[in-house]
Amino acid sequence: MRVSLWVGAAGIALVASQAVAQDLMFKPGEDARFNWQSYDDFAASHKLDGQTLTIFGPWRGDDQTLVEHMLAYFVAATGADVRYSSSENYEQQIVIDTEAGSPPDIAILPQPGLIADLARKGRLIPLGDGPRDFIENNYAAGASWVKLGTYEGPDASDAFYAFPYKADLKSLVWYSPDNFDEAGYEVPETMEDLKALTEQIVADGGTPWCIGLGSGGATGWPATDWVEDLMLREQPEDVYQQWTTNEIPFNDPRVVAAIEDFGWFAKNDDFVAGGVQAVGATDFRESPAGLFSSPPKCYLHHQASFIPTFFPQGVEAGLDFDFFYFPPYASKPELGKPVLGAGTFAMITRDTPAARAFIEWLETPIAHEVWMAQSGFLTPYKAANPEAYANDLLRAEGQILTEATTFGFDGSDLMPGAIGAGAFWTGMVDFVGGASAEDAATKIQNAWQAIK
Repeated sequence: MRVSLWVGAAGIALVASQAVAQDLMFKPGEDARFNWQSYDDFAASHKLDGQTLTIFGPWRGDDQTLVEHMLAYFVAATGADVRYSSSENYEQQIVIDTEAGSPPDIAILPQPGLIADLARKGRLIPLGDGPRDFIENNYAAGASWVKLGTYEGPDASDAFYAFPYKADLKSLVWYSPDNFDEAGYEVPETMEDLKALTEQIVADGGTPWCIGLGSGGATGWPATDWVEDLMLREQPEDVYQQWTTNEIPFNDPRVVAAIEDFGWFAKNDDFVAGGVQAVGATDFRESPAGLFSSPPKCYLHHQASFIPTFFPQGVEAGLDFDFFYFPPYASKPELGKPVLGAGTFAMITRDTPAARAFIEWLETPIAHEVWMAQSGFLTPYKAANPEAYANDLLRAEGQILTEATTFGFDGSDLMPGAIGAGAFWTGMVDFVGGASAEDAATKIQNAWQAIK
């Protein structure tokens, strides 16, 4: 790639690679997994020769290479000069650049709280009804994604500012197919079934769960995912959203019930490897190792899609480990199939024809498929061909996303930092350590009151 420089307002040179046509990983028209018609149609209607598009995002290192492979197709289709850049402190850098009046054309961010601040200060350009309607009609759980992309602007009115592109998935339970086969267990399809399986494993003399909340200064965060997942399975989406903004207090009975439900799994010595005392003391990266011991120290592990990074070397997806969707309650069919996760959002921070064209590019299946075929990319876009995924693991995760009826963004990330990355963490450690759900929730609510 030809290397160019884009200098932010702070005077910090950020290396940005121009994506060029010869960098195309898959030759247009030659791989049937991809929707080349969408590429051809976009190319025919978007001519940007001589125009430069600057994109600032969170992806660095290997991830930057992955996004640049996708951007190469936009360059080839339009003739634009695309310059992607990032920074180690990208959250601070985008604030500096937008406030100094020298923003990129497109900013891509994973933090709704930061996006809300930028929108409220007038640093973002509304995308309009077209992209909003596209997301609602073409993304699984489209209404959820529209809400996540809608923010209050400087005039105090709501507008759609943030186009979701690239999702992360948390609602997963990991297990060993061999262990299940040997014990005669089946993958549960409802929460009632999952709880019955938990009890059955104990009755058979085994230990159902490996749970570890340890994470250095961030100890406790894995428990927040448990509680968020359970909130989405016990309460409507609007209640979940009200909880994340404290429109309902943290010690509301509905929240306390979700914490107690987490305690059903985590606060029973028979249910967790090492007993309850080990839950708070075990590092989350070491916790899933029990799935692979002989005999197994546990049969089940609840964690996000990234956790195989910490599995023992040499284990093979689909053979030594697999996952299933953290199921909903059969007794609450009205809540559908909720999914907990996170994602990144593309926004226009400088209104140019190239920026508008880029948002339209993200509406094409090919803009998703060429990254799906690499690694580390999931999409709720229903028209993207699942066969484009690089492997069966990603394809199965993508299916969970495209079958979701509700997408709940990681609640702790939606909360103020002092809560979502502070009091919520420590409150869950207190809860597992012996505090009641009511007392733990009240302590978190008091912390929220203190910052208001």
